[in-house]
Amino acid sequence: MQYTDIRFPNLGINLFHVGRYIAIGDFQIMYYGIIIACGFFAGLLVAQKEARRTGQNPEIYLDYLLCMVVPAILGARAYYVIFSWDYYKANPGEILNIRGGGLGIVGGVMAAILVLVIFAKVRKQKLLLMLDTLTMGLLIGQIMGRWGNFFNREAFGGFTDGLFSMQIPVEYFERYGRVGELSQAGLLEHLVDVTAGGQTVSCIQVHPTFLYEGLWNCMVLLIIFLYRKHKKNDGEMFCIYLMGYGLGRFWIEGLRVDQLQIGHIGIAVTQVVCICIFIGGLLGMLHMKRKSKKSHLAN
Repeated sequence: MQYTDIRFPNLGINLFHVGRYIAIGDFQIMYYGIIIACGFFAGLLVAQKEARRTGQNPEIYLDYLLCMVVPAILGARAYYVIFSWDYYKANPGEILNIRGGGLGIVGGVMAAILVLVIFAKVRKQKLLLMLDTLTMGLLIGQIMGRWGNFFNREAFGGFTDGLFSMQIPVEYFERYGRVGELSQAGLLEHLVDVTAGGQTVSCIQVHPTFLYEGLWNCMVLLIIFLYRKHKKNDGEMFCIYLMGYGLGRFWIEGLRVDQLQIGHIGIAVTQVVCICIFIGGLLGMLHMKRKSKKSHLAN
């Protein structure tokens, strides 16, 4: 087994020579960035198709994407930096080094929504309708984006011997100076020796939380897809997204070993945010249902 291999032993899946980037001369293009870009593009295509279905101008969503991309990336970076401030306070030169890793998807989504509020007002569009139209595209982007974590060997959980357990050679982290992450997470206490090709390699064996979140978001996407023809009010699909994503991410975040913490009190900030997201989606849906009921009685 080579240091670039990744195994899912209980599924019988062995992936060989999993790289992190494409090299053009001395310049490296990270798979993470390629996947994020593809996620933006795929999300746009889905949103434009939904726009056509609902009688909207699909070009509006291209205009929005062009306005949103940079703020979303900056929002994702700001979220990560703010809640990792102890490190960045001592290393301010790393704050803008996005290539070194460190994006918080929750911050990116928040920034994208803020841009949408402004965009809809300026372009005189219906905000709730746009939110519904973008919901499935957003989920597609998130599902794809999580595979960037796979190539980077990040955003995984603690030790497990469950069905989806994932093995990554410790040598990989040694080569990229990341053994400290494993030590801090307590993963070096649960190493697994894997023998392959006459060679024994020490591996961490962890929850592939990127995969859990991708599968969960696929389920949320299916629910929204099935519900969309039955909605009575604009905004309902977005509320389902908030409830579904908030609930799933709360659970998955609890498994991760790289949680962003609130100070030193041991509470994962993203779990707190996800509780608020879920409650916001639930209250929004209840408000819309109550509004529909009053409108029905009035008629």
